[in-house]
Amino acid sequence: MNMTHFLCSLLVIAGTTFLIRMIPFVLVRKKIKNRWIRSFLTYIPYAVLTAMTVPAIFFATSSVISGFTGLVTAVILALSKKSLTVVAACSCLVVLVTELILKATGLL
Repeated sequence: MNMTHFLCSLLVIAGTTFLIRMIPFVLVRKKIKNRWIRSFLTYIPYAVLTAMTVPAIFFATSSVISGFTGLVTAVILALSKKSLTVVAACSCLVVLVTELILKATGLL
């Protein structure tokens, strides 16, 4: 890839990011009062984060089974109101143990 191609790509990406962030400020000048729309906009960050994270959970491990056990562990601990550090550490530990078990049994 040459420098011209890189700079053009960088400009397109920067322009797209700028437009995505500025269009709502330009188009919506007054405060949104509709409760349904406000509620909808509140959940967009969570939906986007979930859409990016869940596929990575299953494909970042050697087995879908270990990814699933880590996900279940994280959901249970999160619903139990544990801290983010506890949820992440326990989920990683469960994935590690699951993969060690799968390797020992020859399923991985």
